[in-house]
Amino acid sequence: MPPVAVTRRLIREISSLKNQPPEGIRIVTNEEDMLDVVGIIAGPSGTPYEGGYFRVKFQFTDEFPAAPPKCRMITKIFHPNVSSSGEICVNTLKKDWQSTYGIAHILVTVKCLLIYPNPESALDEEAGRELLEDYESYCSRARLITSVHATPKTPPPEFDIPSVESSEAIVAATSTSAAPPSKSTSSSTSSTTSSSATLALPPASDSTPSENNPSLLSASVKPRSKSTSPAVQPIQTPLQSATNAIVANGPHVVSNVAALKGTSSSTGVNKTEAVVTKTLKRPAAGHGAENRKKALKRL
Repeated sequence: MPPVAVTRRLIREISSLKNQPPEGIRIVTNEEDMLDVVGIIAGPSGTPYEGGYFRVKFQFTDEFPAAPPKCRMITKIFHPNVSSSGEICVNTLKKDWQSTYGIAHILVTVKCLLIYPNPESALDEEAGRELLEDYESYCSRARLITSVHATPKTPPPEFDIPSVESSEAIVAATSTSAAPPSKSTSSSTSSTTSSSATLALPPASDSTPSENNPSLLSASVKPRSKSTSPAVQPIQTPLQSATNAIVANGPHVVSNVAALKGTSSSTGVNKTEAVVTKTLKRPAAGHGAENRKKALKRL
């Protein structure tokens, strides 16, 4: 009897195989002993074993999973790698065994052995010889024994449960039909999105976009209206009012105002108004100094 941890692992695997069995593989357990396991393999299509159901008896020892379980074919079969007593010659149950293998791996390996017999390591020498010398005779005899000993009138009830691979194929077909676009499509979509994002910015000039892409006219490109252009009037208005005030104070200030008008196009609004303000204050200060000098001369 395997350790408790190994027994729990086997019970989980048995439960999984019963609920979600692989294609062409089922298991039968004893209600009184969960480790009394018998695997059923459906004969692969295109082989002499098609239509048959072959049972494999498992016997787990105390050394499991360090050592493979003992497996025996309890259904009569004509196969080079299965002896008349049911011994199975496969490397998975010998030198290639790993502790991570379980019941499902063993049954899948035996199923593959039904598809690809190995006459080089034959336990049934007669079957191995016929396989090498007369393949048609080998197939005819294997088919006859299968029909007599392995083909029931109705399939075992365990095969009423759908296999995992059939369900996965349906899910894969459904997911493929609803799959997202390929990388090339997504890249082209992303490039179109980025170009639309760039075109969404208003153009630097007032020129209208080309009529070659009418869809872009309404979706992304918005020409700048004339009302949004920067107005020059706020700059001219304080200059004109300041000029009128300066002309009244003296002709020498008008030249300064003319210079300001020449540079107002290259300078900002705030700078121009600041210079005009300073210019307005300077004549007032100079005029007061002249009045003081005249007053001192009179004294």
